[in-house]
Amino acid sequence: MKFLILNADYTEFLRWFYAQYPGLEKQPYAAQIHARAESLFGAADFYSSNLQKLGHEAWDIRVNNESIQRMWAKERGMPVSPIHSWHFVLRRGIVPWTKRIKNQQWLYEILTAQIKFFKPDILLNQAMESVSSQFLQEIKPHIRLLIGQVAAPLSPNQDYNCYDLIISSLDNFVEYFRKQGIPSERLHLGFDPKVLERLGKPNDKSIPVSFVGGLSRIHEERVNLLEQLCRHVDLQIWGTAIQDVPTHLHLRRWYKGQAWGYDMYRILQRSKITLNHHGRWAGPYANNCRLYEATGVGTLLITDWKVNLPNLFEPGKEVVVYRTTEECAELVKYYLEHEKERESITQAGQQRTLNEYTYYQRMQELTHIVQKYL
Repeated sequence: MKFLILNADYTEFLRWFYAQYPGLEKQPYAAQIHARAESLFGAADFYSSNLQKLGHEAWDIRVNNESIQRMWAKERGMPVSPIHSWHFVLRRGIVPWTKRIKNQQWLYEILTAQIKFFKPDILLNQAMESVSSQFLQEIKPHIRLLIGQVAAPLSPNQDYNCYDLIISSLDNFVEYFRKQGIPSERLHLGFDPKVLERLGKPNDKSIPVSFVGGLSRIHEERVNLLEQLCRHVDLQIWGTAIQDVPTHLHLRRWYKGQAWGYDMYRILQRSKITLNHHGRWAGPYANNCRLYEATGVGTLLITDWKVNLPNLFEPGKEVVVYRTTEECAELVKYYLEHEKERESITQAGQQRTLNEYTYYQRMQELTHIVQKYL
């Protein structure tokens, strides 16, 4: 089977990524897409590379990365619309004025050409908020199966009926889409052992307790948790959207900056303990990447209690769980003081992830789902 996997990157990540490699935006498409995969950020090439190991053809498309996408078009002599256009408006409803507006016409021109070029059987859209339903509906005659993948807050204005199937790591999302009459299946996230190859053996555990993750307004409960913990434990924080955190909060004193891809994994690996907290849209279900990233690199994960967590990891044996802020603080202090118990749980958690939750195994699950719907 042929898979074309669509994804989109945060603007902050793209800014950081190209700052790390001056001149990369002028390099060939293959060089840029390789560098993006090597960053290890997000799902990197974990889906496509493991689908290829299973004997399928698979390619990654970074739909909103203008440098990568325009280079693909340039190498094929394809003319593309500019990213900005001028529009005539009336200021205050009276004064004639021209306004420079950013548009996405270039994005859809290139994406259309790529779909027609690769001729995929399956279009897997992991950028459901970035690619319009209208475009997907128009492009469906060129593919056999259109799949969406989502585990983030859903937009009330999005039309999901164009999808033949939507997969999610959240049971409540699967239930929601099925109630809407849209076929949906659960597919959990995972860990790729290539991360360990890149990191090498840990030579220090110099970070007592870490947290890496989003700090935006939609993470208000998480920010409150971290604020309280900072008063009781030596917590080091990395994350995005620090500008959304009120300036008077203590956690700003322990904020270390952003951490993307490889840097994030290195921080997790250097941590004796790392904390996890799900967004409110997860409801009662455990599902996020940190479950597998933290255990995968060999760090004790202390995570919030969810009803399905025992189906993924054995609490107290492979991960540690908390139900309240006070309990979280007590558990952190306990496992910092009891190294042997901490190491025992850490090793068991890592073994569980490497044995059962790799992206190679996840892609086996995905292909079984796809075959059923094809």
